Formats: sequence, structure tokens, C-alpha cells
Amino acid sequence: MNTQQLIKPVTELTWFKSSYSTGSGGECIEVAASPATVHVRDSKDTTRASLAVQPTTWTAFVQFAAL
Repeated sequence: MNTQQLIKPVTELTWFKSSYSTGSGGECIEVAASPATVHVRDSKDTTRASLAVQPTTWTAFVQFAAL
């Protein structure tokens, strides 16, 4: 069994900026989802590494943040 996963390079992902972003700076994020991973990055510095989490982890975070 091959345990290596084929993951799209982060540069090929489709990123979506937070709807709370005003365009005037601030603390905003961008999110890109693939079938096995949700990527999160700083929208002000997209050249830095992104955080990658499992979709279930992202869902739990979003539900917690909505409280």
C-alpha cells in the first residue's frame, strides 16, 4: 500500500478571502479547500506558509467561532 498522498501544490489552490475583509488591512484570512485538507493563510502576506487542517477540524473551528 502506498501511504504517500498526492496533494495539489498550495499555489494551485483557489483561495477565498474572508467576507469580513474590508480591504483596508486588519486581521483577515484566506481559505482554500481540497478534498482532504483545508488551507488557511494570512491574506496580507500570501507568500508565507499556510496552515493545513483536516476538513472535520475546520468545521469544528467554524462552529466554535460562530458561538
